[in-house]
Amino acid sequence: MTEREKMLAGLLYDCGDPELLDRWHTAKDLVRDYNRLDSRDLAEKDRILTRLLGGRGKNVWVTPPFFVDYGHNIYLGDNCEINMNCVFLDDNRIVIGKNALIAPGVQIYTAFHPTHPADRFGEPREDGSFAFCKTRTAPVIIGDNVWIGGGAVIMPGVTIGDNVVVGAGSVVTKDIPSGVIALGNPCRILRENRRAEADKEGLS
Repeated sequence: MTEREKMLAGLLYDCGDPELLDRWHTAKDLVRDYNRLDSRDLAEKDRILTRLLGGRGKNVWVTPPFFVDYGHNIYLGDNCEINMNCVFLDDNRIVIGKNALIAPGVQIYTAFHPTHPADRFGEPREDGSFAFCKTRTAPVIIGDNVWIGGGAVIMPGVTIGDNVVVGAGSVVTKDIPSGVIALGNPCRILRENRRAEADKEGLS
């Protein structure tokens, strides 16, 4: 089993594996180029996103700066809009459905580490050289017609259903069912997501 296969299976894996590091460096170079592009250079943006992402639908809009770990574990649906300063740590799959709105500063994490430092790094090396910390992953799945408010943090393993709004600044640690508005730290359901109701409840 390769380290990449372990990573995607949610097993402990070696972040310093040459295959993973090669893709990590490639992704960092691609997002550097993307973030420096002229804002009107849509053709080059399209070319870079094609190389960077695992898959995407039609009419995807990603406002720079945008930051990823590997890039190719990210899958975006049709009409997905990602605003500036979003961070997607895609050590496992990040799947976002169609008509999604991801506000500025949203962070989506799929990686996590053992809580005890001895478990994270193991025994110190005799030569004092650097060792990558031990890591596991869990995918993040976001449904259709979802709006994630600015500065929200989505933790590893979370699934968010369809037609959901997550309020600004929320920290989502558990699954959110379809058809609700949720907010807070930790994120909790506020009410059902019905039409023609007040929109200013700390959601932007």
